[in-house]
Amino acid sequence: MVQCSRRALTPDSVSTPVMFDWGNMSVKIAIAQMNCTVGDLDGNRKRILDFAQRAAAQGASVVVTPELSLTGYPPEDLLLSAGFYDATQSALSSLAKETATLPYIRILVGHHLMRDGNRYNACSILQNGCITDTYCKHDLPNYAVFDEKRYFTSCPRPLVFSIGHVRFGINICEDVWSASAPALAREAGADVLLVPNGSPYHMNKSSERYVSLREHVSKQGMAAVYVNMVGGQDELVFDGSSFALDSKGNVRARMNYCEENMAIIPFDGKEPRSGHIAPEPGTEEAVYRALVLGARDYIEKNGFPGAIIGLSGGVDSALTLAIATDAIGTTRTRAVMMPSPYTADISKADAQDMAQRLRVRYDVLPIDACFSAFRHTLSEQFSGLDEDTTEENIQSRIRGTLLMALSNKTGAIVLTTGNKSELAVGYSTLYGDMAGGFAVIRDIPKTLVYRLCRYRNSLSDIIPERVLTRAPSAELKANQTDQDSLPPYETLDTIIHLFIEEGKSAADIVAAGHDRATVARVTAMIRRNEFKRRQAPIGIRITPRAFGRDWRYPVTSKYRDN
Repeated sequence: MVQCSRRALTPDSVSTPVMFDWGNMSVKIAIAQMNCTVGDLDGNRKRILDFAQRAAAQGASVVVTPELSLTGYPPEDLLLSAGFYDATQSALSSLAKETATLPYIRILVGHHLMRDGNRYNACSILQNGCITDTYCKHDLPNYAVFDEKRYFTSCPRPLVFSIGHVRFGINICEDVWSASAPALAREAGADVLLVPNGSPYHMNKSSERYVSLREHVSKQGMAAVYVNMVGGQDELVFDGSSFALDSKGNVRARMNYCEENMAIIPFDGKEPRSGHIAPEPGTEEAVYRALVLGARDYIEKNGFPGAIIGLSGGVDSALTLAIATDAIGTTRTRAVMMPSPYTADISKADAQDMAQRLRVRYDVLPIDACFSAFRHTLSEQFSGLDEDTTEENIQSRIRGTLLMALSNKTGAIVLTTGNKSELAVGYSTLYGDMAGGFAVIRDIPKTLVYRLCRYRNSLSDIIPERVLTRAPSAELKANQTDQDSLPPYETLDTIIHLFIEEGKSAADIVAAGHDRATVARVTAMIRRNEFKRRQAPIGIRITPRAFGRDWRYPVTSKYRDN
């Protein structure tokens, strides 16, 4: 560890506000809206240095990188590995030495820190080849997708440094979602709060961030520079959307959504000047772009050469194919139609039409012979028993097997096409349409699927209109539609939203005006299909409460609230 201060680099080292003074100079803060990769210490280090060099070339006094920018966020149980700490400290030391060529800029770097047996979520100031000081996170989130108390220890000590007559404090992400950490920074003399973040996206998250900072930072009389990472990390998508607020809570600058980039924020004294304010996307655009980013980064960061989608002629697979091609291009995306005896001619035509519009590889693998072989093999076992969902599920599992065989042979990942509505109530087949490596739209309700398709067609007409207007069907038996088994999707999605995302009881949902029998039926389906969800591939989180990290419902439970 390359240290320049005489004090040990521990949380205790910042018990007294630190004041550096480089004279009365013009202050520019650079926002490094980075796409970090968990565990890629060398790649992240080089990325941070590149941002610092670009910021220095534009006269910035400080460049702020996101939370845990050196390690990527969230590292999860990598944080329990002593070797990971050693490797991180080595990378941090190397990065500090590399800053010797950039003497007039301070680089704020996020990393984890181990001291005296405690782990900390930290942000160090690097300058002149040294680590000059370190701030450790005050408030540790332990809700929704966050479980930082599993890994880190809280530290209540502020850090403030001066550039000219402006004093800058540091808070990390969750610190600004309550009052205490910003208040401590203000008491220590901060005029401006620099806030590195690893704040994952969900719908309407931007407005929540503004409310929080205005409540806890602007009311303290401080301006704020909020720096968020961008990119996909497993289920999470980080949308960037970094911004600067003046001390009255007005937005003075905002960066683009879901794009890695850098912005320079000049200050007039203690206030940021007005700069570029990127427009905030509407709901459908925001969700679609988040899905594309999440899919691209999952595929790219895990080294898959391409993606395979089972294209059925229905709306879910159409949306998944559109996202895949926008994420990794048409030459790396493959569509496979697997018709059964129940597949409608219009489904075959629409699937082929979409594949041709996108110019992706399109293969047809009929499953009639496979289905007949399965039925023949099982005929003695099924003798005297009526056909039911068993035969439907066999068709789905044949398709899953074929897609996974293509994946094994080519290395391309299978993207499953199930949506949140289906996953909630179990309208899916284990080892069938649930077979695959990544579930792109698993947190997208069916009604939103249609809206996203309409949005994508507004950019270019790639999804055939009939896909969006015909009644949805699994096509696993004659004349089948989804509504044979489910309530109308408008009703179903509303109940799912209230029960899962808002945490309402069945009684609350009935009191809100929904049919008691329908509510009881839907909530019962949600409960009894938890075992399926535990075996489903991970997918992109879009709502405030997604299945997986957010939703931890017991598979075995006798409790009923209706």
